[in-house]
Amino acid sequence: MNRENETAALAAAEALDDAFEHVDGDGAEHEPDPEPTTRVLVYSDDRLVRQQVIRALGTRPAADLPALEFVEAATEPMAVSLVDRGGLDLLILDGEATPAGGMGMCRQLKDEIYNCPPVLVLVGRPQDAWLATWSRAEAVTSHPLDAIAVASAVTSLLRARLAVVTS
Repeated sequence: MNRENETAALAAAEALDDAFEHVDGDGAEHEPDPEPTTRVLVYSDDRLVRQQVIRALGTRPAADLPALEFVEAATEPMAVSLVDRGGLDLLILDGEATPAGGMGMCRQLKDEIYNCPPVLVLVGRPQDAWLATWSRAEAVTSHPLDAIAVASAVTSLLRARLAVVTS
């Protein structure tokens, strides 16, 4: 057998092995399980704030957490609709958004959504953090956004959420 035939035979054997990796014991074909993700809603009327949050978190803020999948909303009706549909693991709401701020929206969602996901509220200044208590947000950070503070808050909230969901 010449070198070209050996290479072709090896490639065919590998392709056959790959094909059988997607077959169950009963012969039914299936796709490999996708990596689990954590869905995060980022609400702000300001596109730049949404981008800052997403950049601060990256695709995975901690090695022990699943990858993040971001869902963006620029209006209150869209954000409320997305939360109402379910399937979100964390909400990041901009308290400085207009006309509907994240703090008021947080309080509304906590009142109206059964098992509302945890919420991180972004406030305008550190002195406004006490307002997050009224809104029932589980965490708060202030503008200008500090990537480490945002990632730390999100990591803590997601670890707590995933610990409750998996136990």
